[in-house]
Amino acid sequence: MHSTPGVPATPPAAPLNVLREYQALAPWGLRDLTAVAAGILEASSVVPVNAAAAARPSERTIRFYVTRGLVSKPDGRGTSAIYSYRHLLQVLAVKLRQMEGATLDTIAREAAGFTGDVIERRVALALGPSLVPPSALRMLRDPGTARGRVGRAIQGWFAAPEPSDAAGASCRRIPVGAGVEVLVDEQHPLLRAGIEPDAIAAALRERLTALMPGSDAG
Repeated sequence: MHSTPGVPATPPAAPLNVLREYQALAPWGLRDLTAVAAGILEASSVVPVNAAAAARPSERTIRFYVTRGLVSKPDGRGTSAIYSYRHLLQVLAVKLRQMEGATLDTIAREAAGFTGDVIERRVALALGPSLVPPSALRMLRDPGTARGRVGRAIQGWFAAPEPSDAAGASCRRIPVGAGVEVLVDEQHPLLRAGIEPDAIAAALRERLTALMPGSDAG
């Protein structure tokens, strides 16, 4: 891989659009974030130039990134910690630069002050055409690979809601913030996958904040 110092050029639309498909899967717990990040790198066939750098992140690695300030702190603590699409971008950005041979100190200097959209462009540019959509992840594509809680959860994100008649349909009311609340069908994949309403609300608050005038979050 070749490093891309400074603010990168805008990547082709295709990789950027593919990368943004993962935004619909957030939020995640640490285990699921690790699985998704590792799945993207594995499916994209990214090979580290630096032999000392592991090709896939682990839960311990991501915790270390958070401690070093390379990845933002999650919403919540311990097993209740929730990670967003921005966290996924940060993990991928750090991992890709490590695999290019950059030190953590170098990565920290490069990332200082970067906005969410810049990090998103860097990741899309680095992965390029090899970036696969969520539906192409091996944990979903190959029979027998979607095992355990992580696999079941990710499959649940893509599962279509079971049909229900209007009379029997029910919704979960989720307060998001002052003047904002959402209604989520009880059969929606998010709820069926066990995502807590508080985590859904936190993710929505983050996105609403990013849309506010003057915000530079991506």
